Amino acid sequence: MLEKRFKLSANNTTVKTEILAGLTTFMTMAYIIALNPNILTNYGAGGAQLWNGVFLATCLSSAVAMLVMALLANKPFCLAPGMGLNSFMAIVIGNLVAATSMDYVQSFQAMLCIILIEGIVFFILSLLNVREKIVDAIPLGIRLGISPAIGLMLLNIGFGSNVYIADSNYNQFYVMRDFFGALTASHAKEMMTDAYPVMVLSAVTMFVGLFVIVVLATKGFKGAVITGMLVASVLYWICDAVFLGQNPFASLETASFVPAFGDMAATTLFKFNFAGLAQMGWFTAVTLVITFCIIDMFDTIGTLVGTASRAGMVDREGNMPNMKEALLSDSVGTMFGACTGTSTVTTFIESASGVEAGGRTGLTSLTCGIAFFLCIFLAPIAAIIPAAATSAALIYVGVLMMTGLKKVNFDDLTVCVPVTIMLIAMPISGSIGHGIGLAMISYTFIKVFTGKAKEVSALTYVISVLFLIKFFLAV
Repeated sequence: MLEKRFKLSANNTTVKTEILAGLTTFMTMAYIIALNPNILTNYGAGGAQLWNGVFLATCLSSAVAMLVMALLANKPFCLAPGMGLNSFMAIVIGNLVAATSMDYVQSFQAMLCIILIEGIVFFILSLLNVREKIVDAIPLGIRLGISPAIGLMLLNIGFGSNVYIADSNYNQFYVMRDFFGALTASHAKEMMTDAYPVMVLSAVTMFVGLFVIVVLATKGFKGAVITGMLVASVLYWICDAVFLGQNPFASLETASFVPAFGDMAATTLFKFNFAGLAQMGWFTAVTLVITFCIIDMFDTIGTLVGTASRAGMVDREGNMPNMKEALLSDSVGTMFGACTGTSTVTTFIESASGVEAGGRTGLTSLTCGIAFFLCIFLAPIAAIIPAAATSAALIYVGVLMMTGLKKVNFDDLTVCVPVTIMLIAMPISGSIGHGIGLAMISYTFIKVFTGKAKEVSALTYVISVLFLIKFFLAV
């Protein structure tokens, strides 16, 4: 049945490889399960009921989006509420609370209307093949540069933001910036105080996991990524208990495994506050829909193109088969997410870890989707995976995606400059879409002012203008 549904032999893969790939991706993106409700509720400011509702919506919308990806597109890409987009939504909610008479929950429910409208717009654009045409409008040179740019972004996440340690005063310290960036070890110890031992353990864990993955991968072991993560996790748990005197599983003792569906029904499930759109103003509402559309569209397109390119799923022109179906998956996930109570659902760059583990079909995304669904009941178990272990996988995948640079023609300045800008813009801005946008603007300007305006398609001009409006004029 699985062979017939997912065409495993035709994609040179097996059930075992696909399941391992799905679990690998799940482990690298499981952080979103608790982080998304934290961000969208301003770390509990919206109340425990809202937190529980967003938590369940995160698991359910991710699972549904991956089910659609698996059965409709048969691609190994995994989806969940996107980072960046959820932070932007939280900022808007805070502004609405300050500027209107709505409280946090009412403002949240008003923003769900924006997310629903965005999802519907995307669904229609995907059905009409408009989003596919936008993919085609991205010049080949930039498309080839998307994969290594995402690789740099993964490296930045793995070495930078993914592993941070908080001391007893809630000061946050990061592995690369504060540990390896410290002038001396003694200075780092003085600065981090009681957080220093955990920081050392995290840094060691991260590199041990990375080296295990690399060694196993060079020997051709297909489960290298997930094995490296498991080794890193076990090392962390043992050292945490033996050397730091901590119980790494303490959170399980007080954890609840009973889903709070009642809280979801009370706060987020089909709780659309359309009256709130009038309070925020229709111009603001329309601007928000356009902003979410632009960011989400190019985040998704960039992830799909970049990851597919690394996996060899594109043709000579850089086009991926079943792109329309893959794009439909995230629009369905976004609409379902709005109905259940979360921000825009998009394709995760962490999907690259599953692809590197051998995932080539929808069975990978289906496996990850099932894991997200089970987290409704088993979320506390997913939460004990150390961030350092997931960083090891992100760094490894980031390095591999960097190899795509050899396909970029750096002798052509009209390609070299936009790609280089994109390479630095993605990790610094934290947005795939913004990186592509800056590359498109640069490409268009350079072509026009070097007398090659005719080489730029009409849609490329339109996309460049939209990004210029988004960056400099949108309020």
